[in-house]
Amino acid sequence: MKDKFKYLFMAVLICAFVYLGYDRVTATEYIKQGQAEIYIPKEWNSAIAKSINSKDIGLYIDGKKIEIKSGKAIMDESMTLMLPSGVITEAFGCAVHLYEGENLLIEKGNVSVSLKIGDVLVNVNESTDLVAVAPLKDDAGVVYVPLDCIIENFGYTYKWDMLNNQATLMNDNPEERNIPYSYSYAKMGRAPKIKNQGYFGTCWATAALTAIESALLPEEAIELSIDHMSISNSFNISQYDGGDYSMAIAYLAAWQGPVYEVDDPSGDGKSDGSLRPVKHIQEVQTIPSKDFETIKKMVYLYGGVSTSLYTSLNDSYGVSRYYNKETNSYCYIGEAKPNHDVVIVGWDDNYPKENFNSKLEGNGAFICQNSWGENFGEDGRFYVSYYDTNIGIHNVVYTRIDSVDNYDDIYQSDLCGWRGNLGYEKESAYFANVYTARSFSELAAVSFYATDVDTYYEIAVCHYFNDSSDLNSNTGVLASGTLNNAGYYTIDLNKSVFLAPGEKFAIVMYISTPNSTRPVAVEIATDYKTQSVDITDGEGYISYTGRIWKNVEEEYNCNLCLKGFTKQK
Repeated sequence: MKDKFKYLFMAVLICAFVYLGYDRVTATEYIKQGQAEIYIPKEWNSAIAKSINSKDIGLYIDGKKIEIKSGKAIMDESMTLMLPSGVITEAFGCAVHLYEGENLLIEKGNVSVSLKIGDVLVNVNESTDLVAVAPLKDDAGVVYVPLDCIIENFGYTYKWDMLNNQATLMNDNPEERNIPYSYSYAKMGRAPKIKNQGYFGTCWATAALTAIESALLPEEAIELSIDHMSISNSFNISQYDGGDYSMAIAYLAAWQGPVYEVDDPSGDGKSDGSLRPVKHIQEVQTIPSKDFETIKKMVYLYGGVSTSLYTSLNDSYGVSRYYNKETNSYCYIGEAKPNHDVVIVGWDDNYPKENFNSKLEGNGAFICQNSWGENFGEDGRFYVSYYDTNIGIHNVVYTRIDSVDNYDDIYQSDLCGWRGNLGYEKESAYFANVYTARSFSELAAVSFYATDVDTYYEIAVCHYFNDSSDLNSNTGVLASGTLNNAGYYTIDLNKSVFLAPGEKFAIVMYISTPNSTRPVAVEIATDYKTQSVDITDGEGYISYTGRIWKNVEEEYNCNLCLKGFTKQK
């Protein structure tokens, strides 16, 4: 009888403990710095972790919900939250890179954390320590980092709400500088191969491709073809005519490239237009003029920033009073417009002003990679003063570079990209592009240009289009948001939109860009370079209120910059 009573008492005690564990404790209980405030037996961790991972884990940092685009947050059996490395850059402002496929480097400000896949040893600046759980790589190639490593080394307070399956983190020192005072791709193993444009006017293509290559390093080292971008595009130009960053974006956004250098060697003046792209460029941000802190942040977190200079130099052998060959330093102050593109691959806030030929107010310079071979500057790179007139005015960074299996098909009518603006002398407008489905497929994403900062957008779809009146009967908003910077963006839809072969459908958008009078980007012939613009390949409409629509090809002789991307079903 005593044993029976004892077993009954133990059963009641266990049930009570379980109830407390899942009701009182887990409803509002927080786990701080990876440790529970109330003891939970280790034997339960596996079951609890399994329960947590069966649902999506919400991640909130400094009051903002973080979207995890690749992989998902998972709870380890030791109750350590593991995050995909790709989310750490956006969520915590850390530079995250994987060297040689296994050595992980996480940097923020003056803190550098080195880990190895499968190893609990961690190096923090000059110190060595251990993490409770080693970083890992899953079968899909997604690298997971223990959250404890971020909390302890970068100063965050962590709270876990089991009732809502949600992790919340707050920055303990939000005023601290997130980027170092000096940084160099050459020193960090992130510098792409130096190129030489020779006598061709292809600095624009060289800079764009160098920026892309740098964004892929060190995880992936590739060399892309300058000839293909500068020849196999939709513009009426030769390789001697020059170009600009908008032409590079148009070529990339249209999936005309990029291609590997080995498949289309540069410098022979010819190109194979039948080659297919080896990467899909889905997002390109343009940074506001002279916003040096954002430029540095982009270089630190994403990749090299293509920018423009004025220079009287033509090659590595030239002489200019603005260039100091002894210190590889350049500064032009004057009225001349930019005529050459380079890539910012680092900076030094304390670079001495005395190293420049001009008398300057203060120190500081960007480290720029040029396209005049390794004999120019310091192995192909040079310093450009923060006080240079043109540095940092036109700035482009490639922030989403996908593999070619991201989508199966592209619908577009703007091969020359953003060449002009359309609108109603106010900051908002409605616009729509009509396409005919080529197969059974799912419309997965939509791309367009944000023509200035803080652009708000809403995306809808119209099925079975017959005429413009059908545009008012659409699916309702499938995606919406605000884009901080101008640029080219691809937005994945929140809901599936299925298409049948031969079905005419329309992508319908509302856009609002503060302080703009014509917020809609269009393809239009503006000069000799765009004489080949073909507006017969598009059917686009624009509206003041979203009720009455005008055909843009007929009314304005242009095409809308509004693409669709599908996946096969």
